[in-house]
Amino acid sequence: MDIQMLWWQWVLLGMGLMILEMFLPSFIALWFGLGAIVVGLVVWLFPQMGVSWAVFIWVLASGSFVLLWFKVFKPSMVDKTKAGISRDAALGETGQVVKAPHGEGRGVVRFTMPVLGEDEWDFICVEEVVEGDKVFIKDFSGNTLIVSRSGV
Repeated sequence: MDIQMLWWQWVLLGMGLMILEMFLPSFIALWFGLGAIVVGLVVWLFPQMGVSWAVFIWVLASGSFVLLWFKVFKPSMVDKTKAGISRDAALGETGQVVKAPHGEGRGVVRFTMPVLGEDEWDFICVEEVVEGDKVFIKDFSGNTLIVSRSGV
């Protein structure tokens, strides 16, 4: 008995796996479904292809999609900001003075990565700082940072 899967059966299998993904929390069935759709396209182009080759291509395509997801796309989607960090984790973060304080006024410091959701903060500094100096967070006073000049 010779088993033959037509191209539309592979596409149907792929769509079924992609629909199944809506009910699974793993985010893996999507890639196997996409691999089945790729096999459906290949079988459509080469209808004389055997089932063993089609299954091999399916495993290869699905594995490639899973590998791409975990090694390329998912890591690039990680939130690299520090918006959700706690107050204690923000202590010691280094920023650059963009507006120096004058007299009893406050200055403005900018961070390369947002600290608690903001990349610019008002600050108070006991030491004399000028624009361009590097400072680090020592403490918080309401919505104002207390900073010290960095030795960097």
